[in-house]
Amino acid sequence: MTAVTALLAALADGSTDLIDLTAPLHPGTPILQLPPPFSNTIPFGLEEISHYDDRGPGWFWNNIHTGEHTGTHLDVPIHWVTGQGGFDVAGTPLRGLIAPAVVIDVSERVAGNPDFLLEVDDVLAWQKQHGPLPDGGWVLLRTGWDAYADDADRFLNADPTGPHSPGLSADCAEWLSQQTIFGLGVETVGTDAGAAHAFEPPFPCHHFLLGAGKCGLTQLRNLARLPVTGAGLIVSPLPIKGGTGSPARVLALVDR
Repeated sequence: MTAVTALLAALADGSTDLIDLTAPLHPGTPILQLPPPFSNTIPFGLEEISHYDDRGPGWFWNNIHTGEHTGTHLDVPIHWVTGQGGFDVAGTPLRGLIAPAVVIDVSERVAGNPDFLLEVDDVLAWQKQHGPLPDGGWVLLRTGWDAYADDADRFLNADPTGPHSPGLSADCAEWLSQQTIFGLGVETVGTDAGAAHAFEPPFPCHHFLLGAGKCGLTQLRNLARLPVTGAGLIVSPLPIKGGTGSPARVLALVDR
């Protein structure tokens, strides 16, 4: 039996689960809000072309209107100035789109502190207990933030001082960018913490990880259903030439 046949058989007999980590796209999907004078992406929208009517009696279809970085989406190196010499979405290495994943769960610590930041020592402690980070794979940060994904105001969690959501410290982002992972996945609107505009450098996950040729995944959900280690990730962005990101369907393979 080949590896592919074995995987298909495992999916068919239920010994391997396929878990959807993707937030559905709709007009209320939360999107990052940058303050003036910066420009913002448009909300997701559908524009009806025909609906079994005079415009097309036998078919129903829509135009979609969306930004690259909307909903569950992939960030690639050229999204950030530090990674401007890197690959676009169409050029994303396929091996990184089907890769192992580990979960660092800090949801209990985030529950009382929406500005929680993962530190290098936290990851080192995790490695001491669970082993090394996956070579060529994904680190997924579970914060429990997906519980708010259907309420844009709560999800963005902004007040007069700015947005408040968990993420990585600048030191941790820099350290993680030096590891042999493919990328970082989070449940929040972006890979950076809500307050990361005030960090040094600003938005350090983007600055360091994309600058090191790695990728980001955002607005994931159902990470609570994944094991700490042993899951496989399937990431399916649109292969946009020159694209700096793309909405993506993200699936996890998990042995029962």
